[in-house]
Amino acid sequence: MKHPILFLLFAVSGISLLAQDTTKSSIFNMEDGIMVQGYDIVSYFNEKPLEGKASITKRYKGATYQFHTETNLTAFNANPEKYIPEFGGYCAYAMGARGELVDIDPETYKIVNGKLYLFYNAYFNNTLKKWNKDETNLLKKANTNWKELL
Repeated sequence: MKHPILFLLFAVSGISLLAQDTTKSSIFNMEDGIMVQGYDIVSYFNEKPLEGKASITKRYKGATYQFHTETNLTAFNANPEKYIPEFGGYCAYAMGARGELVDIDPETYKIVNGKLYLFYNAYFNNTLKKWNKDETNLLKKANTNWKELL
């Protein structure tokens, strides 16, 4: 097994699941099969992140997404890859700094070059602030670490 620590992380946490399909990733940060803690990923690109509704969902390449409105679902259906968060929905900072899969606060995010990045923000540790101090290097490292992880 290439990454035994990751296997242990998946087995113990109960939060992360391996998806059956592959797209940008085959590792998704999900709770009960729902991405981004049920937040509508299209809403990030509009005004602000909104919670999705259990009645408006779409299963796409191994993960289930919830949407706040039918309009957002339609936008997703037209171009799903545009909206899917980078690094499987895990904290971008942790992926760049340490190559680790860390859960996120769905309301702590940044859109860079049309891509959605999510961040951990709890216990006085807002990783978006750290990311902003060295975004160029952290993004490069995160992309390298993510490719190695996959």
